[in-house]
This record gives sequence, C-alpha cells and structure tokens, in this order.
Amino acid sequence: MTRSEFTTADWYSPVVMPVTRSTAGGRGAAALSRRHAAGAPTARGLLLTLLGELVLPGDGAAWTSAVVVTLGRLGVEEKAARQALMRTAAAGWLDAEKVGRRTRWWLTGSARRMLTDGAERIYSFAGRAPDWDGRWLVVATRIPDRERRARHVVRTRLSWAGFGSLGAGLWISPHPDREAEAIGVLHDAGVAADAQVFVATRAGVGDVRDMVAQAWDLTAVEEQYERFIDEFAAGDPDDVLARQVELVHAWRRFPAIDPALPRDLLPARWLGLEAARLFADRHERWSADARRDWKRLNDVG
Repeated sequence: MTRSEFTTADWYSPVVMPVTRSTAGGRGAAALSRRHAAGAPTARGLLLTLLGELVLPGDGAAWTSAVVVTLGRLGVEEKAARQALMRTAAAGWLDAEKVGRRTRWWLTGSARRMLTDGAERIYSFAGRAPDWDGRWLVVATRIPDRERRARHVVRTRLSWAGFGSLGAGLWISPHPDREAEAIGVLHDAGVAADAQVFVATRAGVGDVRDMVAQAWDLTAVEEQYERFIDEFAAGDPDDVLARQVELVHAWRRFPAIDPALPRDLLPARWLGLEAARLFADRHERWSADARRDWKRLNDVG
C-alpha cells in the first residue's frame, strides 16, 4: 500500500472486519476479526488509537520512550512497540526526527487529516441515526472477480461508510448524505464508470426488516456492544491512561461495524444506545487524567 492509498478507513482495519452479510452464504467477510474477538488487539492497532486519542490533540509529536512505556502498560512488548512505530511510519503516518540518540515521531499532514476525520466519527457516533425521511442511498457495481483490489476497496470502505450488501455488487445505506463519499470510493477503486448511484424510497414490497437483516448482521453487532458494556461498566481504574486507550480502542470499531440505522429499523431494545452513553461517560471522566499522564511521559522523552 502506498502513502496515497492510505485512507481513514485503514485506521479501523487492524481492529475489526465489517459486519455485513456474506454474499457467498457463509460468514466470510462478515465475520468479526478473530484476533479482536479473542481479545488480542495488535501493537499497531493500539498505537493508532494512541496517536488519535493523545498525540493528535497535542503538538502532534511523540517520543519513542513515551510510546514504548504506554504500550507496555497495555501488554505490548518493547520490540513490538518499536516495530509498530516503524511500520506506521512506512505507511505514511509518521516522520522521524533524530535528537541525539533519541527519536521523536511527528504526525504527517495526511495522518492529521485522516485521524481528525476518524476521531470526528468515533466521538460523535451514537449507535443510531437521527430522524430519517425514509430515503435510501443505493450503489450498484459490476466488478470482475479478477479485480481483487477494487473489490476490497469497495467492500471495506462502503462498509465503513455504513452500507450493507443485498447481494453481489448491490449496496444500500439509509444515509443519502453519504452520496459523495460513496462516489469517491468508486472512483478510488477505479470502478465508477460501471457503477450506478441513486437515492430511492422502497415501494413497500416485502418486509423492510427482512431487508435489513439480509444487509447487516445486527445480532453480531449487538453482541459486540454487550461485550463493550461488560468490559467498561466497572468504576474508575488504577491506570487511567492505559484504560482510556483501551476504551477508545474498543469503541472505535463500532462506526465500522454498526451502520447507525434509524430507530425504526432497529430492534426494540438496542444496546448500541446504552453503549454509546457508557463510552461518553467514561471518556469524559478519564480524559483529563489520561492526557495529564501522557504529557508527563512525553515531556520526559
């Protein structure tokens, strides 16, 4: 992957695969990342969370030692932390500055833009859409099987944008305002010339909830919300910095797997609302102490 191909959606790729129904009949791409489901976040995934949560709001710089110590408190070995820094720099997110024998890492301009976009979606995500007028955004594509890169780009980035799949090449979203984003995905994948994008309303044939169940695996999403609530329902932790990173790392997968459907399309009791309230409460409660601790580590260098 080149620097120009790196996108905001890639911030999420180390965390979880999109939760949509597989068009092949099995779980396939619809399955949650096995590593994440098993509770084993990667060093690079935690580093990206650290960059977005603590480095971005500051001066955009982080000393190697501060990163190593923080990730160490999250169970990441020093070698893995250093490798994560190098790989993240190779992907175009960080520039290294040598200061004597030490290294300070600076967010690149593209990293700032992508992390800012990602942070906006993470912190504003509320587990459901606001009032809805019943319109659907529909994308129809024709991508040959041999075009694997194009298929990957379309699948991952449309899923990140909240689209669900009704079958090969047919994607829907209750968010018509994401039309420009969808068209951008098609252009980036090189398939815009053979695609159709339009806004439509349902004619009433068939049950809308059956359509929703076909496009998105809401049961799998709700299971993840239940795990999130169970994990963070307890009170304040001893290590607020580490717990804050864990909190954001756990929450940042939800904009990628939850399509934020309107209330009318959700189950009667949707745990996403409870989880969103819990995230907002914990994040606000721990943020000041976590940033103070990070500043202390990073000032020492």
